[in-house]
Amino acid sequence: MGIQEEIKRLEDEIKNTQYNKATQKHIGILKAKIAKLRDLQNKPKSTGTGYSYAVKKTGDATVAFVGFPSVGKSTLLNKLTNANSEVGAYAFTTLTIIPGILEYRGAKIQVLDAPGIISGAAFGKGRGSEVLAAIRNVDLVMLVVDVFSPEHIPVIERELYNVGIRLDQRPPDVKIVKKDRGGIHINTTLPLTKIDEETIIAILHEHRIHNADIVIREDITTDQFIDVISANRVYIPSLVVVNKIDLAEKEHIQKIEEVLKDRAHILVSGYKNINIEELKEKIFNSLGFMKVYLKPQGKKPDLDEPLIILRNSTVEDVCNKLHRDFVKNFRYALVWGKSAKHPGQRVGLNHVLEDEDILTIVIKRT
Repeated sequence: MGIQEEIKRLEDEIKNTQYNKATQKHIGILKAKIAKLRDLQNKPKSTGTGYSYAVKKTGDATVAFVGFPSVGKSTLLNKLTNANSEVGAYAFTTLTIIPGILEYRGAKIQVLDAPGIISGAAFGKGRGSEVLAAIRNVDLVMLVVDVFSPEHIPVIERELYNVGIRLDQRPPDVKIVKKDRGGIHINTTLPLTKIDEETIIAILHEHRIHNADIVIREDITTDQFIDVISANRVYIPSLVVVNKIDLAEKEHIQKIEEVLKDRAHILVSGYKNINIEELKEKIFNSLGFMKVYLKPQGKKPDLDEPLIILRNSTVEDVCNKLHRDFVKNFRYALVWGKSAKHPGQRVGLNHVLEDEDILTIVIKRT
């Protein structure tokens, strides 16, 4: 039996098992088995076809269009950036991931146009698993659908989920420290209502973890606990982009707005250039940029040309952005601003910066 057939068999068993206190442990073990199989399935494979979807990240952030074929991703990329992605009125025009650069409000944002995925992409259909794997490193996922196919949104979300991409979530507040002996010890800071200790231990054993200290600081689900053990999930914000609104009646557009009212979205037309500037603004705001002013040692800070970085960036992130040798030769940094306990605080690479901080980086002389 192949991996996909085994996953389907386990998923069917879960569907046919009524969830209650007595079956929680069994369902947890089944989900753990599925997670392990998916991780095995999503390992990069050498295909020998010559196609490669690895894209070197550049600019201040990277975002990606993800969607079914022929929803207008290439047109949108061409409207937003300096890229030249082929546009055609038929499926699978884009065969490689094409990058372009959107320059907006001082930021340079790399925009990727991925080949259109299809249902089952996470399991390799249409080379989809490789496309989806390339999306794991972006800072924002844009789910592109046309105005007549909003039902594609949950399908795309499921494909992304199956390759370990968690949209609009944050990592669970759980810490697992493996040990050589002593068994499993679980400490919680609040009551657990969605998973019990017996299920936690069963899932750990399924992953061959028999000795560990577990600290849980939030009311997690079984799926979230499995994600923590897997340790290869990525957590990325999303923006729904509904394209081709020029083809729809006003009443239909109102229905779409109602369906999407509780999540970040924008309605556009790449062909008619409707709301393209608003899309740029949405992308910029969704990424959560902030400014950091660089101050050379003994000189005044450069307040005219701030460095644009993502929210929650560290001194190390800034070093990597400035020069590849800065981290290797780093001595210390000085910070003035909101993140500093006092003006000119001496900090290390792990210090998290805040908007409009002033930063001096001191490196070893070579």
